[in-house]
Amino acid sequence: MKQLPRVLVAEDNDLNYELVEFILSSMGLAVSRAARGDQVLDIVSADRPDLIFMDIQLPGVDGLELTRQLKADPHTASIPIVALTALAMVGDRERALDAGCDGYLTKPVVTTDLRESARRFFPELAIPQ
Repeated sequence: MKQLPRVLVAEDNDLNYELVEFILSSMGLAVSRAARGDQVLDIVSADRPDLIFMDIQLPGVDGLELTRQLKADPHTASIPIVALTALAMVGDRERALDAGCDGYLTKPVVTTDLRESARRFFPELAIPQ
């Protein structure tokens, strides 16, 4: 039996996580959570996800620093990371991409944008209407 693609959502806000988890699960993805920045590296090392949605403002270690660390490690550099953030000022998108993020989404989460972002990395997935 084929294993579901695994997505780690690094998100400290419960409501934001529940919405993202609901959307991604409805697409057939296995979703796990890191609620603090310092949990991300442990989770990635224990259960290498296929994609990470990374909040930039996490307690512990911020998402840009985590992205830099993951992209600098040859064992995790190939994991796609999409910034998922409330930071939407001029230059924030560029800072996320410069840190190594492979995509950038703003909050509040737009359902269609989140689905399209996931589908970019898993084109075989159906997008529920």
